[in-house]
Amino acid sequence: MDEFRKRPESNRVVTQGDGSSEQARRLSGWGRRLAASSVALALAIAAAATSGAIAFAPVSASSPLVIGDLAPFTGPDAALGGYYDASCLAATKAMNADGGVLGHQLTCQTFDTRGDPADAVPAANQMFATTPNLAMVIGCTSDEAATVVPIINSKKMVAFCMTGQSEFDHVKYPYFFRLVPPDLAESYAMVAIAKYFKHYKKIAMAFGNDIGSQTFVGPAKQAIKKAGLKLTANVTLDLTANTFRTEAETVVQSHPDVILTEALGSADATFLSEVKQLNGGKMIPIIGTSATIDPGWFSSVGAAIGKSTLANKYVADNLVTATSGPEFTPFHSAMEAVASQVTAEDAGSLDTLLSGPGAVHLFDGMNLAALAMIMAKSTVPSVYKADILKIGDGVKGAVVVHSFAQGKADLAKGKAIRYIGPGGPTSFDAYHDSPGILQIDGYKSNGNVTVDGGISATQLRAVS
Repeated sequence: MDEFRKRPESNRVVTQGDGSSEQARRLSGWGRRLAASSVALALAIAAAATSGAIAFAPVSASSPLVIGDLAPFTGPDAALGGYYDASCLAATKAMNADGGVLGHQLTCQTFDTRGDPADAVPAANQMFATTPNLAMVIGCTSDEAATVVPIINSKKMVAFCMTGQSEFDHVKYPYFFRLVPPDLAESYAMVAIAKYFKHYKKIAMAFGNDIGSQTFVGPAKQAIKKAGLKLTANVTLDLTANTFRTEAETVVQSHPDVILTEALGSADATFLSEVKQLNGGKMIPIIGTSATIDPGWFSSVGAAIGKSTLANKYVADNLVTATSGPEFTPFHSAMEAVASQVTAEDAGSLDTLLSGPGAVHLFDGMNLAALAMIMAKSTVPSVYKADILKIGDGVKGAVVVHSFAQGKADLAKGKAIRYIGPGGPTSFDAYHDSPGILQIDGYKSNGNVTVDGGISATQLRAVS
């Protein structure tokens, strides 16, 4: 059943599917993932291809601008949508406190893709059919980006997406922007960590059966071969399963030095617990993707194998982001302002929200787009789109700003600006990718994230 919910005390509306109503689920709950058939995927692609392009007209001065959060809010990847929503609430609250954009206040509206391409297409179509004041889209993860980005682009709508799918490295969508690395770069990074940082020689892989996790598998296999390492096992974890004993036994019997993994929800916790049991109570080392740098993942896996064990046996690749200083302070303040509003529902905390996957990068994307609207003096994406690049990468003589308020004030003075937020400076290529710099992170036994080293471009190239 689809659902619709509104909380009058917040600037958020949540919409799922076709908009019919039922009692809302908690964002932190895991719903059952619906499988997409090949027929559904074909229909999705056809729908994307035939969607007519529309030009969004300027909205009236009294109307709020809507940021559409098109992402999973139910299903195994539901936590991602919760983080994106919190980031949107934080960004829009800060913008509204500073007078909004060109006289408009901003609000967030979420559309549930359920992490499934077949469900994502009607969610995207509903978003455009019911949201005349849509100003930008955020979210669109690897689970559904391949089917919804063509629709978004055909509607001439700016989107900051959290997909790592490598097709977006070489297929140009003029309205698509990405502030995270492609999955193949993360795959290379995990193998580089194994080879150069940990000096492992035998690698097993265990990734979830969702599209977002499976996109790591092919590039990682190629990188393992290129690095001269041995792939001992490659298992797929059904995110709806309650046990992975067969997969765990396959991995343990292959005697790897390390396990590369991303399986969200409860899957990694169950799988790694069974690995430890079958391995005589000893945990095989783990290298995770950046999605595993997440308080929820740490909590579930730490409870399953022991927090001190996890701290000693785990590292992950992650994007370099600010954790202090002028770039971080506005983000921290914005998230702190909404923490009490969202944490009761999302079962999180301020620290959880600050370190949640994607929150930093979507916060930066929303600020870039909002400042571009002010610079272009237009809320129409086809008009303000080009100014995102100018504000992100900077132009000659640009003043560096670290917040929406700073940028808005300097634009009002006629200054050129370059926005650098908590995600660091952007460097957009011809495909609107700005992949950032990767580092090696770990955990302390209390869940705090540590920076254990860096991954050089030379090391990435050596395994790519």
